[in-house]
Parts: sequence; structure tokens; C-alpha cells
Amino acid sequence: MRVSTKAGWLVGAYAAATLATTLSAAAQEDTIKVGILHSLSGTMAISETTLKDAMLMLIDEQNKKGGLLGKKLEPVVVDPASDWPLFAERARGLIAQDKVAAVFGCWTSVSRKSVLPVFKELNSILFYPVQYEGEESERNVFYTGAAPNQQAIPAVDYLIEEGVERWVLEGTDYVYPRTTNKILEAYLKSKGVAAEDIKVNYTPFGFSDWQTEVSSIKEFGGSGKKTAVVSTVNGDANVPFYKELANQGVSAGDIPVVAFSVGEEELAGIDTKPLVGHLAAWNYFQSVDTPENEEFIAKWREFTKNDKRVTNDPMEAHYIGFNMWVKAVEAAGTTDTDAVIDAMVGVSVPNLTGGYSSMGPNHHITKPVLIGEIQDDGQFEVVHETSGLVLGDEWSDYLPESKPLISDWRAPMSCGNFNTETGKCGGAGATASN
Repeated sequence: MRVSTKAGWLVGAYAAATLATTLSAAAQEDTIKVGILHSLSGTMAISETTLKDAMLMLIDEQNKKGGLLGKKLEPVVVDPASDWPLFAERARGLIAQDKVAAVFGCWTSVSRKSVLPVFKELNSILFYPVQYEGEESERNVFYTGAAPNQQAIPAVDYLIEEGVERWVLEGTDYVYPRTTNKILEAYLKSKGVAAEDIKVNYTPFGFSDWQTEVSSIKEFGGSGKKTAVVSTVNGDANVPFYKELANQGVSAGDIPVVAFSVGEEELAGIDTKPLVGHLAAWNYFQSVDTPENEEFIAKWREFTKNDKRVTNDPMEAHYIGFNMWVKAVEAAGTTDTDAVIDAMVGVSVPNLTGGYSSMGPNHHITKPVLIGEIQDDGQFEVVHETSGLVLGDEWSDYLPESKPLISDWRAPMSCGNFNTETGKCGGAGATASN
């Protein structure tokens, strides 16, 4: 009798465990997981934490609309902690273990480069929301931030029109600033700027002792020619950089700084009064006056329960990319990677500046280009805007090895670096894998 009872208990326990496992699996199947891969600690947390919050808001809004394909979206948040190899490890976990349908994440190009092999190997999708150096087009990545022709080149054009003749290219020491400055050097020289009128300098991530560097900028700008700083300084190093500019009396009237990585979020931690008149080039500013932007800001502050929280350009890039992904999944009727990638090209969704952004066959999007001037309240006044939308150019026309390359991920080409001179995909001159 005791054996029989024990056997019955074991059968019952096994059945209960099996039922629990089945119910758990069913619950998982009732949700679509979305990966969020942004640094919540370390030097890049100043910029990336807001993007995590923005994604949580977008997912919450979509769930209020009924989810996607009849299922709720479930965010899976990880912290790669501004540690570039850790980005790859966290990405692998999101895809292989958590089974996310797509990942929204990364900020620095070195973090993006770190995860690329993982997304290719496991055939998943990354939405990358930050300005970058170009020279890349990957099948598994959708670039919703600005390529150089959507930010760096128009910013330099604006400054040339303002009479700038000498150039300080000041950046953080990693791939994005180095490649962007390589393109800008070539571009400036094509415009007749002499090599001696271009100064290039790099500092490490998290750099804080700016006294010598700013003194050097002042000395370079003392030649009598109008000088500007083109800044690709990234992360929390911007705070002491701008403070030292103010300490040494470098005003926008003397040597204007145009930044590619400083937006409303970064300025929130700085006394902006001495910085009034310095510039930033983005594709969106919180100050843009459109009904779409007004609604977005209101939802953001309601979601964060903080009426002082600011918005910024990479947040809009996630807004665009997320809505494009939703539309592509609905069109494909599935979250299957290959089907969604095919459905993404040509998708068009509203942006926050009052128009529509579309996904090109090179996996880059159309965007307006805005030049903003820092105001004493930490916002930007738009002083220049392109007349229309600009499609991101993945391969620069100003680098000889890149000029013949094009990208088109539609069949039959399905290539990220087709060489128009050799007629081959990944042929001579290509600097990134297709």
C-alpha cells in the first residue's frame, strides 16, 4: 500500500510539474519578447539610460493598442555596462536564451561592431539609433541614426557658410570619431582647406582633464582665421569638456563648437549659460514645434512621471525604428527574422518633425538635418534645416576605397558592399563585410 501511495504521489507530482512547464511555455508563447541593449552604468549611462526608458514607453504604448499579432510585447532589459565585449555577451543571451524577436540597442560604434558577429551568426535583428561613421551596411542591422551625410557633412557646410576657415576635429578615441574625422578631413580638403588649417585630436572615454586640450584649441584658433571645433567627444567626457571651455572663456562668438553627440540629455547636467551659441547637428530637437512632437513629449513626461524629462534625437530614432518594426511584423504576419527583414525595406512611418521617414534598401532611413544653437535653458534653437529629407549614405563618396560601393539588400543583389567598378559583391575596395 505504501508503495502504491508513493507511486501515486510521484505520478501526481510529475503531472503537476508537466502542467506548470506547459503553462509557462504557453505564457511565453503569448508574448513577443523585445531586447533592450543599452548601458545603464559606466561612462555611456549618461546617454543610454534614457534610450532604455524610451523603449519601455514605446512597448507600453504598443501594448495599450493591443500588442502585436494578438500578443503582448515583453521587454527584456540588460545592462552591458559600457563594456564593449560585454555587449556581445549580452546580445547573445538576449537572442539565444531569451528568444527576443528583435533588439534595440547600442550607442557607440565599438559596441555595435562588437555585437555584429552575434546578430549575423544567430540571424537576429538590431535597430541602431545613434549617429555613426558609415562605412557599413549589414543585413541584420537597421541604422535609424544619422550617417555622415545626414549630420557631419551638413554641419561642416553650415560652418563654411558662416566663414569658418580653420578646423579642430576633437573626438573620443574610438572608431566613430576616427572614421568620421577621416571623412571630414577628406571633405574639407576637397573644399580647398589646407592641411595646416586642420587639427585632429583624440582623448580616451571618460576623459576629464581638459585644461591642456582646451588651451591647445585656443592657441590653434588664435591665428586670425575664424576657427570652429567639430566635436565627436562622446559620453560623460562632454561635461568637463564644456565646463573647461567656459572656464577658459571660449565662447561661441570666438570658437564655436558643433557637437554630434551632445543633445538635451547631456546638457541637462551642465550649466548651459556660458555655452549659449554653441551648436549641435541632429535630425531632431525637443524644441521642434509639431503636433507629433508635442504629443510625444507629453507621453514621455507622463510615462516617466517627471515633467522636466527631456527628449533627444536618439529617442526619436528608436521611435521611428520601433514603429517601422511593428509595421513590418504586421505586414509579414510573423516575427521571423528573414520575413521581417524583407518587409522592412520601403516601410514609411511618421517622424517627430512633421514628416515621414522611410527605410531604404541600404537599411538606412530618410531624415531631415537640423543645426541647433544652445539656449540658456538647455534647449536648442534651430538655425538651419535641410529643404527635404536626406537618405543615409552608407559608403562615403569622399573616401577612395568607399566611393564605388553601394548597398541594396533586396533580391537579387542582396549585398551590403557591391563594387560598381568590379561588378562584385565584396569586391576590391570594400572595407566591411556584406
